[in-house]
Amino acid sequence: MDGPPPPSPRRRLEPEARREQILDAAVAHFAEVGLGGTTRDLARRAGVTQALVYQYFGSKAELTEAVFARVYLGRLEPGWPDAIRDRATPIEARLCAFYAEYTRAIFTYEWMRIFMWAGLTGEVLNRRYLDHVGERLLAPLREEIAASPGLMAPSMEDMWNLHGGIVYIGIRRFIYHLPTPEDPAPAIASAVRRFLAGLAAPA
Repeated sequence: MDGPPPPSPRRRLEPEARREQILDAAVAHFAEVGLGGTTRDLARRAGVTQALVYQYFGSKAELTEAVFARVYLGRLEPGWPDAIRDRATPIEARLCAFYAEYTRAIFTYEWMRIFMWAGLTGEVLNRRYLDHVGERLLAPLREEIAASPGLMAPSMEDMWNLHGGIVYIGIRRFIYHLPTPEDPAPAIASAVRRFLAGLAAPA
């Protein structure tokens, strides 16, 4: 008697490949539903059992940490602080180059969605990431601006205002689904010029 075909066996993967498959599914899942999404639903999405998820990630907190490392820390280039401090390049060009690379790294559906979900639920991951950005990127940028002839030293609040305004382009695109420039470089250059003009020392 004919009947429904048997279910396809789950493809066997090497442990590292299986871990990456689950992590990829977790990034997509949490971007869509937030960090409150269940590991049961994640397992269904990944085509594995919930027990297998916990075989590779001992807890949901461990899985969330792996997502954080993949989506956030993994996109920060280790060479950025050195490029920021390269005084052979004018400060305006350094700011524009940094933000062109930074926005290329973070202007993705997953980055923006997970960051906004995590902020709404009070996740400490956001605070850790922002502390990292402030210490490793914005503080050196502030020092380099202060050392540039003809410019006054900005405050850290000034730096966050510049940073937030540029990141908001991505928020408009991926959170509010509003039209944004395909290439944000001209908007970045304009924001940087206005920012530096506001720091010009009195003649």
